[in-house]
Amino acid sequence: MPIHRVGVLSAGGDCPGINAVIHAVVKKAILDYQMEVYGIFDGFAGLVEGRWRTLQYNDVSGIMPLGGTILGTSNKANPFKYPCTEYGKLCFKDLSQEVIDNYHSMGLQALIAIGGDGTFHISNCFIKKGLSIVGVPKTIDNDLSETDFTFGFDSAVWVATDAIDRLHTTAQAHHRVMVVEVMGRYAGWIALHSGIAGGGDVILIPEIHYNIDNVCTFIRKRIAAGKKFSIVVVAEGSKPQGGDYTILRKIEESHDQIRLGGIGHVIGEQIEEKTGIETRVVILGHLLRGGSPTPYDRVLASRFGAAAVDLVAQEQFGLFPALRGNEIMPTPIKKAIEKLKIIPLNHSLLQVARSTGTCLGE
Repeated sequence: MPIHRVGVLSAGGDCPGINAVIHAVVKKAILDYQMEVYGIFDGFAGLVEGRWRTLQYNDVSGIMPLGGTILGTSNKANPFKYPCTEYGKLCFKDLSQEVIDNYHSMGLQALIAIGGDGTFHISNCFIKKGLSIVGVPKTIDNDLSETDFTFGFDSAVWVATDAIDRLHTTAQAHHRVMVVEVMGRYAGWIALHSGIAGGGDVILIPEIHYNIDNVCTFIRKRIAAGKKFSIVVVAEGSKPQGGDYTILRKIEESHDQIRLGGIGHVIGEQIEEKTGIETRVVILGHLLRGGSPTPYDRVLASRFGAAAVDLVAQEQFGLFPALRGNEIMPTPIKKAIEKLKIIPLNHSLLQVARSTGTCLGE
C-alpha cells in the first residue's frame, strides 16, 4: 500500500539548514507523492508527549533561509532515558512505548528523523522495535560517519572563519595573542577548516593532544621573526598530552550530562603566563549554531530532504541519504553510528596546515 502519511521531526542540537530540510520534505511529499505530512514538535519529546501538527504546503513557504527549526528540537529527549520528576526528584524512565503508541495513533506509516549521531542511535533502536524510519544527517560538527558532509557544518565554518578574520585586525593592532574556541567535542573539523581558512597560526583539535610548551615556543619564534601577534584556534574537546577534557558543567536532566567548554581560557592563561604576551580569549559557542544557513547548506539540506522523501515512498526504511562526492547515496543508519567520524591523522588538511607553517601543538 502506498505511503500516504509521514511524520518529520528535528532532534539534537539545532543548526542552520533544518528548515531547508523541512521545506523540501513537505513540498516534495505533497507535490510528488500526495502525502500528508505531520510535523512533530521538539524532537522525540513530541512523540513521547503527543505534540504535533499537520504541515501544509504554504506552512513551509519562506522558511528556507531561517536558522533554527520551526518544529523545535531537544537534545535531552531520549525516549529510552527520558527525564522525569517523581516526588520532587529527577529520574529517567524508558518511555519508548509511548513513542510507539503515538506513532500508531497518529496513523503514521513512516518517520523522517533529522539529526546527528544521538538521533540516529535513537532511531536505530526504534527501527529494531518495528518503526519505519528514514534519517537525515545533521550536525555542525561533521562527525557523522558514512557521509562526506552534513548540512550545518559549512555554515558553522563560515561563522568561525568570519570571526577569525575579524580578530586578526585587533590582534595585529594590539600585538596580542587571540585564542578562539569553537565547538567540536570529539572531532576537530570546524577548528581545522576555519583555522586554515582564517589563517590561524595555531590549530588545536581533539585528535592531536597538544603540548602547551611547544605552542608557546612556536609563538615566541613568531615574535622573534617580527610577527607580533598570533591567532590560536582551539576545538572545545582539545586535550593536553597526558590530560583530560575541560568540563564546563554537568547537566543532571540530560542523558549526556557532561558539557565541555573553557579550554580556550585555560590555554589563554597558560600562554600569557609562559610567554608574557597579552592574550585574549573568544568563545564562539552557540554562535556557530545560529543564523541563516549558507547557500551550500541550503542546497545540501534540500537534497537530503528530497532524497529522504524518495526513500520513504520506496519504503526503503532504516536508511539515510548520505553525500558521497557529489552524489546522494542511500546508506544504513546502523552503519553510520558504528563510530564517529574524526579527523584521520594522515588527513590531507593536516598536511596542508603543517606545510603552510601552522602549529598543531604536537
